[in-house]
Amino acid sequence: MADYPPMVSLRVDNDLFAGRDEGYTSGVGLTLVSPNLRDYVDDPCLPAPARLVNRYLEWLQPEGFEQQNMVVTVGQGIFTPGDGTRRDLIVDDRPYAGALLVGFGYNARQDNRLRTTQLLIGMVGPASLAEKTQRLIHKFTGSDNFEGWDHQLHNEPVLNLVHERLWRSEVRPVGGGSLQWDAISHAGGAIGNLHTLANTGLELRLGHRLPDDFGSSPVRPAGSNTAPTRTGPELSGWSWNAYIAIDARWVLRDMTLDGNTFRSSHSVDREPLVGEAAVGFAVTRGRTRFALARYFRTREFKGQDERPSYGSFTITHAF
Repeated sequence: MADYPPMVSLRVDNDLFAGRDEGYTSGVGLTLVSPNLRDYVDDPCLPAPARLVNRYLEWLQPEGFEQQNMVVTVGQGIFTPGDGTRRDLIVDDRPYAGALLVGFGYNARQDNRLRTTQLLIGMVGPASLAEKTQRLIHKFTGSDNFEGWDHQLHNEPVLNLVHERLWRSEVRPVGGGSLQWDAISHAGGAIGNLHTLANTGLELRLGHRLPDDFGSSPVRPAGSNTAPTRTGPELSGWSWNAYIAIDARWVLRDMTLDGNTFRSSHSVDREPLVGEAAVGFAVTRGRTRFALARYFRTREFKGQDERPSYGSFTITHAF
């Protein structure tokens, strides 16, 4: 626990950071990261409820790796069309939708290789509380309310499985100074009624005292310091890095665009191939890390007026 302390991370996404209010309009996630574990069932570093859950999820847990940890996330995402003043159904724009999810993730590391598996359960529809959350945010920011929530997707339980493999290059110096760079590639996919897709991509980082992890992008399953490290986190001094990242996805299902699985609902004609790019900056001081990023995505459905864009910030603290 002293060498590999547990961490808590808060991530906030919002397209207001990009000067707009549509599409993936808002998201928030609270993540708890365990220390490196001996195992997932008996290790006393895990609280009793986590060990109990892990007895039922042994089929997800990796074996035979040098380092491993458990990640628990609670998050909400909100999706809206572009015109929030209309009360009628906007047939040629994305549906109103919200998702409230709990994720149980398992990371396992061997040298510069990582595998991460995450099980997501939750709800889409009014039970996600997306409408109430958006109204609260807009009241706080002084923005107008969106008026078309009567047309949001129906309540539907969510069950999704996400898996990725990541490979990190060796850290290399830049010239003779203190700057360093590395590259982190990834490939994986998801299957379930919320998302079914395959993806691959790359992240490049440049900075001072690069962290021994698998990426600074907080939307990645093992990003923002959630992966196990070989040396433990750096608990003193400053470090920083800038990064660029790309991800390409072959999307077979996206409930927020395709509509409910078992009931008739609003839907649009989804694009099967979607690309995303991110630019960001992360800084660490002692036990606290702050990351800021801007994301740019290609159009997700046919007839979409503008390419999606949103901003994100993450605060992570090691105890």
